[in-house]
Amino acid sequence: MPSRFPRPLSACAWLLVTCLVPLDAQGLDTAYARLVRESTSDPRFLPASVASLPDHPTIPSPRDHFATIVGAPGVMHRSAELYAYYRALAAATPRVRVETIGRTEEGREIVLVVVADEASMGRLDEYRALTARLADPRTLPRTELEGVLAQAKPIYYLNGGLHSPEMGSPEMLTELAYRLAVSDEPAIRAIRERVITLINPVSEPDGRDRQVDWYHRYTRQRTEWDDGFPRSTPYWGKYVFHDNNRDGIQISQELTKAVYREYFRWHPSVMLDLHESVPLLYVSTGTGPYIETIDPITIAEWQLLANHDVAALTAQGQPGVWTWGFYDGWWPGYLLWISNNHNGIGRFYETFGNAGANTFVRDLSNQRYAGDSATSRQWYRAWPPTRKLRWSARDNVNYMQAGVLASLEYAATNGAALLRSFWQKGMNNIDRGRREPPHAFVIRGLVHQRDPGRAAYLMNQLRRHGIEVHRRIAGDSAGDFVVLLNQPYRSFAMTLLGKQNFPQNAPQTPYDDVAWTLGYLYGVDVRAVDDTAVFSWVGLEPVTDSVTAPGSASGEGPVWVVAHRAQTELLAALYWLRERAPRAAAWAAESVFVIDRDTFPAGSIILEGVSRGVADQVAGRYALALRAARAAPVVPRHRLDLPRVGIYHTWLFTQDEGWARFTFEQLGIPYTSIHKDDLRAGNLRRRFDVILVPSTGNATVDDLIHEVDTKWRPLPYTATTEFPSHGTPSATPDMTGGPGFQGLGELERFVREGGVLITLHQATRLAAETGIARQLSPLAAGGLFHPGSVVRAKVRRRDHPILYGYPDTTHLFRGNGPLYAVERRDRRMIVLQYGTELLPDERADAKPGPMLGLEPPATPRSSADTAVTPRPAPYVLSGMVRGSETIVGQGAVFDVPVGQGRVVAFTFNPLHRFLNQHEFAMVWNAIMNWNDLR
Repeated sequence: MPSRFPRPLSACAWLLVTCLVPLDAQGLDTAYARLVRESTSDPRFLPASVASLPDHPTIPSPRDHFATIVGAPGVMHRSAELYAYYRALAAATPRVRVETIGRTEEGREIVLVVVADEASMGRLDEYRALTARLADPRTLPRTELEGVLAQAKPIYYLNGGLHSPEMGSPEMLTELAYRLAVSDEPAIRAIRERVITLINPVSEPDGRDRQVDWYHRYTRQRTEWDDGFPRSTPYWGKYVFHDNNRDGIQISQELTKAVYREYFRWHPSVMLDLHESVPLLYVSTGTGPYIETIDPITIAEWQLLANHDVAALTAQGQPGVWTWGFYDGWWPGYLLWISNNHNGIGRFYETFGNAGANTFVRDLSNQRYAGDSATSRQWYRAWPPTRKLRWSARDNVNYMQAGVLASLEYAATNGAALLRSFWQKGMNNIDRGRREPPHAFVIRGLVHQRDPGRAAYLMNQLRRHGIEVHRRIAGDSAGDFVVLLNQPYRSFAMTLLGKQNFPQNAPQTPYDDVAWTLGYLYGVDVRAVDDTAVFSWVGLEPVTDSVTAPGSASGEGPVWVVAHRAQTELLAALYWLRERAPRAAAWAAESVFVIDRDTFPAGSIILEGVSRGVADQVAGRYALALRAARAAPVVPRHRLDLPRVGIYHTWLFTQDEGWARFTFEQLGIPYTSIHKDDLRAGNLRRRFDVILVPSTGNATVDDLIHEVDTKWRPLPYTATTEFPSHGTPSATPDMTGGPGFQGLGELERFVREGGVLITLHQATRLAAETGIARQLSPLAAGGLFHPGSVVRAKVRRRDHPILYGYPDTTHLFRGNGPLYAVERRDRRMIVLQYGTELLPDERADAKPGPMLGLEPPATPRSSADTAVTPRPAPYVLSGMVRGSETIVGQGAVFDVPVGQGRVVAFTFNPLHRFLNQHEFAMVWNAIMNWNDLR
C-alpha cells in the first residue's frame, strides 16, 4: 500500500525529528475526519471520541500507511498487511512495541502490540514483576500492598480477530493504536501514562487471511445482506472453526497457547475480547446463571465496567448500546475467561458487523435476545436501535473503538482499585480453601488409574492452567497427586475438578455446555477431601515438571498381552506398531482370561511377532503395560486388521470435523479427509474400510444431501495466486451441490459391500434419515432439554467390541441433538443406553401382570416379589437435564447391520472439542474391530 514513509526512520533520525517536533505539537487530520464522516451512515453513529484523528508529521497514521481510513468501504487487510502497519508505527515511536508471541498451525505470526508512554515502556519488566506479585498474595503481604499499588499499573489486554467473519476489530485496532500513541488529548494521555495496553490484533491469522480472501473473492460485490450467500469461508483455523473461543480448558490450539503464555507473562487486570454479532454494541455481563465458583467481586466488576461503558457511549449520543440480555456467564472455556479464571476481569463486546466492509440495510425485526426484541426498550437497553438501519464498516469501527476508549479511560482512572481487587480475589481463594470444604482434591497415583496416560494428562493440564499440584512421596499413598485448595487459583481448580450444578429452572437457555468435570471427561479417579488435616499431610512435594505416565514390558516369552481398559492411546499404539513391526499380528480376546494371577478383560490385545525392543518402545511411548507370556492364551479371539479410515466433511459445517482431524493427528491415527466429491466419484470400498462422519451441527438431512445451494454454482475453494489462503485444509472446484442422491447411493454401496460407517451425534441423520440404516428411526423426546452434561450410561451388549474396556455402568458427555430408536425386535442393535433403567416396556416385562391363557402361579409370592425396588442411580452426574425420563433407556450407541457392512451410530459426540477423552476409546474400538463387530 502507498505510504508517506517508504522506509522506517533510523534510531538517530527518529531522535533528531522528535527533538525538533515534539509529540504534542500536532494538529488534526481534517481529511481523515471528513472521510470518516462520509463513511459513517448516520451522525448518531459517530461519537466525538473517534470523530477526529491527530495528524503527526513523523508517525504514520493508518491513512498514511494504507492510503485509506480505517473502515473505508470495500477495504479489508490480511494479517501480514496489518502487522506491517504496527511495525511501521513501532519504528516511528518508542510508545509502541511489536512482539511475535506464537505461530499458527499453518505458520503465520501471532503478534502482540504494546502501547504506553516512554517511561512505562522503559520499565515493562518491572511492571510485569509487580502484577506477578499481585497475582499471588502469598508473595505480597497486606502490609506491603499499598506500596506495590502505588507503583503498579493496570494492564489491559485487547483481543481482536478471533472469529474470522467478525472482520472489524483487526482494522479498528490499527487506528486505536495510532490514537493511543499520538493523541495529546487529556483522556488519551492519561490512558497512555497510567495503563499498559496490550493488543492482539489478529488472534486467528489463518482464519483472517482465509476470510479476507473470501470477502474479495465472493462477498465484496454483493449488494443485499439477506441474499442467502454464505458470508463465511468454510474453514477458519486449520482445525477449529467457531470453537476457537471454546478452547480455554483444553489449550489445544496455537492461538490459545499464545494468549495463555502472555497472560502468565503480564497478568493483565482486564481482558476484552472484541466480537461482532448483535446490534449495535453489546457489553458483556450476561443474564446468568453465573458459574458457581466465580468470585463475587468479579461479578460486581462485570456490572461496574459494563454500565460505565454503556453510560459513556450513550452520553456521546450513540443508540443501541446495551448489556445483560445476551450470553449467560457459565461456561469457563472462552478465551476471555483465561482472565476470569485467574482472578482478573474477562469481558467482551459484540458490535454489529457485516462480515466485511460493505454497507447494507439491515432488518432487526426478527432478532430477539433473552426473549425481547432487539429493538425494544428495556431496563438493560434504554435506547434501542430502529427496526431497520443502514450500517457500514465505519459504523462498526466507531462503536467498537469508542467503547474500548471508554473502558481504557475507566482503567486509567480506577487502576489502583482494579489492581487491589485482583490481589483480593487471590487472597479470597486462599482463605476459602482453608475455611470451606473441599480443602483438596486427591487424584490416585498413575498405577491405580484405569488409563494412566489420561491421569498424567490431567495433572499436566492443571499445571498449564497455573494450578498447583503436589505429589505424595511417602507412605501407603505414595504416588497420589494432591491439589490443595489454599492457593490463589482455588476457584479454577474447583471449576475444573468439581461437579457443575446448573440450575434446573434457569429462566434463560444456557449459552453453551453446562458441565465439564475433568475427572469424568478424562476417565480419571478424582476425590474431594473435606478434612483440613490435608494441609498437614507429610511427604507432599510440589510437582514442577511434566508428569509422564509409566509404561512397562515385563515377563518372559514371545507373546505380549495388553489389558484393554479403554486406554485413549491403544489404537494409536497399534498403528505405530504396524509401521515399526509390519510382520507382527494383533488379536483381540473375546472373553476374559487369566495369566498366572493376572486377569485380563475381554478385548485385551494379544501381540505376536513383536520383539522385546519394540515392546519396550510401545510401552514407553503409549504408557501401556505389556505382559509377556510363553504362549498365547487359549481364548476366543479375532485378528485386528487395522482399517483405512476416511473422515468425511461437508462444506456447510466443518467445526466437529476439524476437532476429529485434530484428535486423530494428536494421537497419531492415520486418516484421509474426504468430502462430497469423493462420494460422487464412488468406489469408496476400494479406498476405505471405515468412513467416520463427525457431528454436523444443526444441518438437516436435506442439508447433508444437497449442502451449499447450486444457485451459487460454481463456487471453487481452491488456492490461486490472488487467493492463496484457500484450498486448505481441503479443496474443491465447486462447493455447491453436496453429495446428492448419487453420492448418497455410493455411501450406501460402501456399507453394503462391507465397509463400516461411523456417525457421530447429529451426523447420525445421514444414516438414519436417508434409509442407509433403515432400522433407525427418529425418536420424538418431548420435554427433553439436554445441554452439554455428563450423564450415566449402561452397557446393553457386554460382549460387544465397541465397549471393550468399559465397565457395565459408565458415563458419557451429551449435548442437545436428535435421538433414534429401533423396533423392539431390533433392540439388540443397542450397544449402550442412556441411564441405568430399562425402557418402560422392558421394565413391565420384568414383572408381568395377569395374562390370558397363562395359569397363575401355584405358590404364593415370596417376600422377594414384594420387596421395594431400589431407586435407580441418578442420570445426571454433572450439569443439568430436563425431562430425563424421556431419554433414560434409549439407545446411545447402535450397531446396525447393512448388507455385508455396519452402521455404528453414536447419538452423542464422543470426540467433542478434544474434551471427553474418556469416550474416545469407544470410537477406537469400532475402528480397530471394524470387521469383527458381528
